[in-house]
Amino acid sequence: MPFVRRGPAPPATSDIQGGDPAAHLAALRSPDAEARWRAARALSEDAAAVPALAAALAGEMAPRVREAIMTALMRIGDAASVQALLPYLRSEDAGRRGAAIEALQALPAAISPFMAALLADADSDVRLLATELARNMPAPQATKLLSDLIEREQHPNVCAAAVDVLAEVGTLDAVPALRSCAERFAGTAFLPFAVAVAIGRISGTES
Repeated sequence: MPFVRRGPAPPATSDIQGGDPAAHLAALRSPDAEARWRAARALSEDAAAVPALAAALAGEMAPRVREAIMTALMRIGDAASVQALLPYLRSEDAGRRGAAIEALQALPAAISPFMAALLADADSDVRLLATELARNMPAPQATKLLSDLIEREQHPNVCAAAVDVLAEVGTLDAVPALRSCAERFAGTAFLPFAVAVAIGRISGTES
């Protein structure tokens, strides 16, 4: 099932942006949650602040401040921001995982260089979550990544997640891999059915 994605976060207001970057960086360590929230908002266009934002995120307990930090990393949107968010795919906290997925989904170009490794991760949960990151990628790229995955993947739930995304964004190039997947998992009733639905949607023959 797709993650529920919120609309774009509102732009930081002029009273939050600006000022002394050093002061904002110091405020990330403030005992006052409101000060930390304002600091994260103020640093949302400062690529040099990514290490400090990543460090702050690791220890942040206030959900509102965590969201502001992840939003700041998403707005900066460079490779360092992606690397700061990726560890939360392994978090035991469902809220942190969901927020990280949401932020990374908004960065399809920046996440692209990391996708092959994520889809080959030793942890099946990481591979499953990584399929969600393909939803906002260009259809040919998503198709190639997820087709390669389901041709080798041994975990039915990971395949099911990839098939779900392919049903939404896949091209006809995915059909051979989908058929092969259905054959390999013929004894897993839900998966051949999901594949049939995906092929129907991709080929425009869904009844």
